[in-house]
Amino acid sequence: MTETQRRKAADAWAFRTRVEHEAAARFSRLATEISRFDPLSPVPALMRRAAEDEHRHATLCAGLAAAYGTPATASANEVPIAPRALGARAAVLYEVVAACCITETESVATLTSLLAEEIDPGVEKVLRAIARDEVVHGRMGWAHLAREAARYDVSFLSSWIPEMLSGSVEETLFSHLDATPEDRDLLRHGVLPPSQKRTIFARTLEEVVVPGLEQFGIDGSPARAWLCARIR
Repeated sequence: MTETQRRKAADAWAFRTRVEHEAAARFSRLATEISRFDPLSPVPALMRRAAEDEHRHATLCAGLAAAYGTPATASANEVPIAPRALGARAAVLYEVVAACCITETESVATLTSLLAEEIDPGVEKVLRAIARDEVVHGRMGWAHLAREAARYDVSFLSSWIPEMLSGSVEETLFSHLDATPEDRDLLRHGVLPPSQKRTIFARTLEEVVVPGLEQFGIDGSPARAWLCARIR
């Protein structure tokens, strides 16, 4: 492993550490907010458990970051991400769909793809531990969406999905599609090549996320247009 590869692997795991800390804080906050307007919902309990999972994931990711030479910080800058134009309940739904139905569903697809590769045993152990929990985290988002859709029209979310998608990916994922250098040797250390990451994201969006949203009357056209504008 070259020094450049080591640094890239360390940076990737340090970034994941921060993301996990932010997810833990977000799930804790959303659990409290959902309980206020839907006290009988099973979702808040799932979210509190998910927050504990994310803290554990952060510890695992930080361990790998340190092993590759970059100690990760425990700080997280978690703030509400819903547009101010939305009411309180709709804002919570926005965040749950963005954080769970989109981000966690995409995360499961990414982890599954990584686990299909030949990877370092230590990395594989961490990925498997995280993947088991992420499946549940995605499902709790769909469960909350189902409860809300049974009470009121959630189709308003369709116009907000592109904004959610933009917030769920790194800014560089779709930039300079043909110019990004790829190093498949990093796969062994849990880092996907950009082209493979794009393929996984697009396929999961088209085959899982959008059809799932459409089941609740949320038009998938804006999401498809967002994707087409980036991969054409």
